[in-house]
Amino acid sequence: MSESVLQAIVRTARQDPDRPALSDATGIVSYRALANRIEKFAAQLSPYRQRCVVIDMDNSPDWVVADLACMRAGAIVVPLPPFFNPAQRANALAQSGAAAIIGPRMTLTTTPETYANEAAVIPEGSAKITYTSGTTAAPKGVCLNLSGMVGVARSIATLLDHRVADKTACLLPLGVLLENIAGCYASLLAGGCYDVRPQAEIGLGPAAMPDFDRLAHYLAESGATSCILVPELLRGLLMAIWKSGLSLPAMRFMAVGGSKVSATLLDGAAALGLPVYQGYGLSECASVVTLNIPEANEPGSVGKPLPHIRLSVATDGEILVHDPAFCGYLGAAPPEPVYRTGDLGHMDGNGFLFITGRKKNVLILSSGRNISPEWPESELLTRPEILQCLVLGDAAPQLSALIVPTSDALRDADLQGAIDAVNAGLPPYARIAHWHRIAPFTQDAGLLTGTGRPRRDAILNTYRELISDQNTENTDAAIL
Repeated sequence: MSESVLQAIVRTARQDPDRPALSDATGIVSYRALANRIEKFAAQLSPYRQRCVVIDMDNSPDWVVADLACMRAGAIVVPLPPFFNPAQRANALAQSGAAAIIGPRMTLTTTPETYANEAAVIPEGSAKITYTSGTTAAPKGVCLNLSGMVGVARSIATLLDHRVADKTACLLPLGVLLENIAGCYASLLAGGCYDVRPQAEIGLGPAAMPDFDRLAHYLAESGATSCILVPELLRGLLMAIWKSGLSLPAMRFMAVGGSKVSATLLDGAAALGLPVYQGYGLSECASVVTLNIPEANEPGSVGKPLPHIRLSVATDGEILVHDPAFCGYLGAAPPEPVYRTGDLGHMDGNGFLFITGRKKNVLILSSGRNISPEWPESELLTRPEILQCLVLGDAAPQLSALIVPTSDALRDADLQGAIDAVNAGLPPYARIAHWHRIAPFTQDAGLLTGTGRPRRDAILNTYRELISDQNTENTDAAIL
């Protein structure tokens, strides 16, 4: 078995004890100090072996210590995403049978008996339970084994080598698996320094809109050599860098994933000299499945499978992952050895994977034409006037869209001009015929996932009357 994260930390602590492992605005935590802190806190967690322990705090070095100490003590980690509402938080505690909660400043609190449920059905081999999209008060708990999570981190650390061995900036909440595994674990396996600060400190706090200027300055001043972004953060960061004239000379690798990334967005990053590479993954596969890297980059693709990953494409185009890290959903039956991702795509002759959309998201127009909405959405999001959007049109004669402008100062005529420009590059059946201006999708409103993807069902439910009116207009237009 390959070296675990804990073994890598101990090895580096012995070979180079003063090497920075974690950092924030107050200073650094060396590998020796990190190893000691993990051991000390793991001793407090010994009563919770094979029981669920919740981590409920903002990004910080303490979060990393708590997570790794749980791993050392054999506890099952349940990270609470910061975007969960009270009902979702309560459900996660009850569903997992949480025995304890680790809160700010490493406070360890035993949960009430109503949560410490001995009857909680946790799949065998589970080391972490991650909650992802969750459009209702009862999101699914994805149970993962330790070897699968380490396999992802090890593959990334091996592929990127020195690019994560210097300093990785933590941008996403650590309660989001992508950051936890591909950011934190990969950095520590590579012997790198993981810079982890509270979200608000780097411009990504609970406010409705991120402070992209602050984010750009943080990345410049931190000297980070790698980071992970979602498309929405990348778009805002590009605008901030373009306006301010800032540069990121230390940056050598910026991974972007979580939802479809437009080629125009990647081109914009390249024009600013930013080393942005697209990847693809799922929580059930312990985050990353495929990744473009400088030595193997195919624009438009999401990269090649990580070295330890086996995947195939079914006859209907669905992407299949063989023997993932997935132990099953909390309280559900064991999974099949082949995980059906629900994503549609194909692989080219060189082994690069291309994603075409979500199987369940495919829109079927009244003409019978099938369209993955991610395609026109990604084109709309290349326009500086458009911050967010959702394309719809199932059973309608034409596509329509919900549009969130980048500024309230923009006129409807400005947005129409942006949509017209996008339509000019799309075939007639994929053009946006009607649209409505709406307020931003936010995590607080339950309309975005932790990685910035739109929660389609929740958005459609929120705007169902508007959409119903739009469908009526579409039908009338077709009749006329």
